[in-house]
Amino acid sequence: QVQVVESGGGLVQAGGSLRLSCAASGLTFSNYAMGWFRQAPGKEREFVAAIRWNGGTTYYKDSGKGRFTISRDDAKNTVYLQMKNLHPESPAVYYCAASWPYHDYDPAAGGMYDYWGQGTQVTVSS
Repeated sequence: QVQVVESGGGLVQAGGSLRLSCAASGLTFSNYAMGWFRQAPGKEREFVAAIRWNGGTTYYKDSGKGRFTISRDDAKNTVYLQMKNLHPESPAVYYCAASWPYHDYDPAAGGMYDYWGQGTQVTVSS
């Protein structure tokens, strides 16, 4: 049984930093692309960042470029999202997801991800 578990969310002041972690089990982690998405109440889920199964290619939402870093440790079956200089915004749940390396893998397409975690809440106060 595949499990994806996020951690590291919380309350942080604007301009601060936060590191989210996502541990996956029940799958061959190194074979999967991993992505982070966020969803605020009443809004659509949106892409934040992703990293390919080979770890060499990363993708970011434009607003996160230069502030967010996604990385993975295949030995620990864990993916991280380091967020710096956080902007004040509505609270959101950050979700981690795993995608099989489909030939037409689109990192920003939530529908391509096979397994999802329950999410971790992030609130940035002004």
